[in-house]
Amino acid sequence: MKKISNSFEYEIYSSIDLLKIEDKELLNAARAICKQAYAPYSSFFVGAAARLSNGIIITGTNQENASFPAGICAERTLLAAASSVYHEHTIVKIAVSYEGKNIQSDHPISPCGVCRQFLAEYESRVGFDVTLILGGQIGDVIIIPQLHALLPLAFTANELPKLF
Repeated sequence: MKKISNSFEYEIYSSIDLLKIEDKELLNAARAICKQAYAPYSSFFVGAAARLSNGIIITGTNQENASFPAGICAERTLLAAASSVYHEHTIVKIAVSYEGKNIQSDHPISPCGVCRQFLAEYESRVGFDVTLILGGQIGDVIIIPQLHALLPLAFTANELPKLF
């Protein structure tokens, strides 16, 4: 038997005020866009913002649907928009925030498993580390320097047969 340990490092800031200006701007964009999420069933509104290689910030929100699980998370909405509309520019940083009815948005939340897979594959596709910033509307902020750190032992294109 062989025992292997897997861990990663990230930074925790006690306030958005301690972030670099560009990181603060990105997290504020994610916080603000939460209000545009379509979440009539869960009342859990998630916003994501990305800074592209040309400096532009784009955003995405979760979009629920009465036919569960037909909805889409904010992170995947953001990646789809970036790849479709801004395909000539890559994402260099992503921020995610949330708010909801009857909950406190006072701590960071992490992307779901499906979004982790999408984020890891996006990072693999562009060939460099993409930073992830996580924070609620107030409170601590987490900065993770690589998207793939959230999904150890990820399923990748290397596992698929070469068809062509």
